Amino acid sequence: MIKNYLKIAWRNLLRHKVFSGINIVGLAIGMAACLLILQFVAFELSYDDFHEKGKRIYRVQQDRYNDGKLSTQWVSGAYAVGNSFKDAFEEIEEYVKIVGSGPLVVNGQDNEQLKIDKIYFASQAFFKVFSYPLLVGDARTALAEPNTVVLSESVARKLFGTTEVLGKTIQANRDRTFKVTGVYKDFPVNSHFKASMLGAYATFVKNMGPDNNPENAWNWDGCITYLLVRPGTDPRALEAKFPTVVDRLAGEEHKRYNSAAIYLLQPLRDIHLYSHYIGETEPNGDGKTVYLLLAIAFFIVVIAWVNYVNLATARAIDRAREVGIRKAVGSQRSQLIRQFMFESFLLNGLAVALALLLVATALPVFNDLSGQNLTLSLLSSARFWLALLVLFVIGVFFSGLYPAFVLSGFRPVVVLKGRMVNTRQGVFLRKGLVVFQFAASLFLLVGTLAVYQQIQYMRQQSLGLNIDQTLVIRPPIVRDDSTFMQQMEAFKGELLRQSSVRSITASTAIPGEPVGWNAGGIRLKGMDESKGTQYRIIGVDYDYLNAYGLKLVAGRNFAKDFGTDPKAVIFNKMAIKQLGFDKPEEAIGKEIFFWGDIFTVVGVVENFHQQSLREAYEPLILRLIPDVRGYFSVKMAPDEAQKTIATLQSAWNQFFPGNPFDYFFLDQHFAEQYRADQRFGQVFGFFTTLAILVACLGLFGLASFTTMQRTKEIGIRKVLGASVPEILQLLYREFAVLVIVAFFLAAPLAWYAITSWQESYAFRADLNGWLFVLPFVAVLIIAILTVSFQSIKAALMNPVKSLRSE
Repeated sequence: MIKNYLKIAWRNLLRHKVFSGINIVGLAIGMAACLLILQFVAFELSYDDFHEKGKRIYRVQQDRYNDGKLSTQWVSGAYAVGNSFKDAFEEIEEYVKIVGSGPLVVNGQDNEQLKIDKIYFASQAFFKVFSYPLLVGDARTALAEPNTVVLSESVARKLFGTTEVLGKTIQANRDRTFKVTGVYKDFPVNSHFKASMLGAYATFVKNMGPDNNPENAWNWDGCITYLLVRPGTDPRALEAKFPTVVDRLAGEEHKRYNSAAIYLLQPLRDIHLYSHYIGETEPNGDGKTVYLLLAIAFFIVVIAWVNYVNLATARAIDRAREVGIRKAVGSQRSQLIRQFMFESFLLNGLAVALALLLVATALPVFNDLSGQNLTLSLLSSARFWLALLVLFVIGVFFSGLYPAFVLSGFRPVVVLKGRMVNTRQGVFLRKGLVVFQFAASLFLLVGTLAVYQQIQYMRQQSLGLNIDQTLVIRPPIVRDDSTFMQQMEAFKGELLRQSSVRSITASTAIPGEPVGWNAGGIRLKGMDESKGTQYRIIGVDYDYLNAYGLKLVAGRNFAKDFGTDPKAVIFNKMAIKQLGFDKPEEAIGKEIFFWGDIFTVVGVVENFHQQSLREAYEPLILRLIPDVRGYFSVKMAPDEAQKTIATLQSAWNQFFPGNPFDYFFLDQHFAEQYRADQRFGQVFGFFTTLAILVACLGLFGLASFTTMQRTKEIGIRKVLGASVPEILQLLYREFAVLVIVAFFLAAPLAWYAITSWQESYAFRADLNGWLFVLPFVAVLIIAILTVSFQSIKAALMNPVKSLRSE
């Protein structure tokens, strides 16, 4: 019987090649798109799922308040948090502290000097809490002693050519020596935290000296703290107990500065998708984006299934006689249902085979669009085949069940007398499904345009500073602080003698990166210390404002002519407002208390975008530090980049020997902030195109069949004098009405989704009417063009041919 079902299903497939092809291609595209998106989503959701104790690990996130207002949200909070909370709460089994360290220049094989980035100090329990396997060394003691380090596998091989390096020493920055106590396997790609080298936290404590013990510091931020809670602990209940301990240990200090700190627990596996605070160790993903892509996958595959249902029910009249004859000779309804389900099984099976081919073909394109590195090895993943099996089974039943029940329900006495016509319910269902397809396509198209508009808006807005033709050199790592000022001045002087160099400036931060220097308690001289607030500080030299083209709105620039300028600061307008002044001029000459010293406000600059337009303006203070240890920003003449780079490298090697010449172009660096948004827009647009393509395939098939059914009607109308344009208008009207209905359903949903998505942007593009009208017109034109082939063919047909059987 099964063999007979398959044979009949195959014959039906071959008899109606066009409709079968439309169904198979549509289903294959839908499945392939869904599988690709599911792999992307699965990867994003897999972050940190390899830790054995991951469900019990939480990161402590810190919110700082000044005068009752939220001022900063940090990943790296107060140093005293970990040890203090563990001592206070029995629910905490262990804690881990992580502190960032600057890069090191290390002597490698053959005395080659290598720059190592992503270096952190970590407390002793690091390998006990996290499941990062050690290849060499003892997890309990590897990070116990000062001046010891644990290397990643790749760094160990780079420095020594092997991982058998236990007990060896590395020489860093000429004057620092560390003993290697372990080697760990490189952190997985799906880890929110990645390190090339881990130094013992005890080294950091020792370097701070006995008078600056960080273990008791509650107003000193910069330490990332993880807590391992005991099984059965309610994290929200534990979190609610934190304020009592903080108030007991740091309450007096907080009251003195009219500040407060709230500590919240972040589940380890939520960090990658839902944490975007100051001090993140790696760029994180976006939970909204992931689930929006998941919705796109759902839309595409459902549109493909809808095509099958639409075409199957539209062909009901053609298959009515077949059903009537089968029932007349004794077929049961259950047998007919099985027959039609086997047809769905066969079509979906062929679609699965084609989908696999499409996945393999489209994988490189998808990787380019999404920034992922998926390979064909995913075909060996059980998760991939499970997703494919689920899609296949749901597809067979979703797309096959309704048509099977409709077709098997025909009454033989009616269909064999030729009285079978389309029912109102069937027509309504098909129109409803077409409306769903159009609505989904409109929703996705509006979303694609909104993402593109937001990205273009951010990239085209004025930043308030000039980053064009700017090459940035990362700070020298190996240096002699006693002679650094002379080296820096000589380096800048040498460069300014070159015709290809317009200007050069040094600063502790550059545009495109968060300002890492945060200071609290800043207030006007004479004010109570409880009035102090937090600001971001950028240390700059005399040339910073001119080099970046910052606009002074009051006061003056730093100048060597003023001997007091090392005690001078320049505020941006946001910082002046926070200080309590409505007009920039009012702040000029005012003295502020800053870290135990008095500084004078000599100027105010217009607000500028230190980071992308996703972030709001921050209260910034530019502090003059003539010998600032920071980035060098070099303004170059146009079209002379290669010549300038060679000149810079030569001068760098002369004045900062032993330091790698590590540079980048600032405009490209700044644009990197929009890379995730651009990739999301590209992926969104790509799959929106596929969704529209699948919908058009179904629409073409439905239009073809509908036009065939109305052939005789068209012939009669032509005989009665109807013109070709009138007949086309008649055929187009039905689909145009469906597009209009779909628009009124999709527009409010799209508006709500876009406004929700834009909430994460401080500066947003306006939602203009064209954002909705343009997709409506585009979908309407696409729909008309799709049905035009069969419609024009039918309208031009000789009525003699269409009516000769009457």
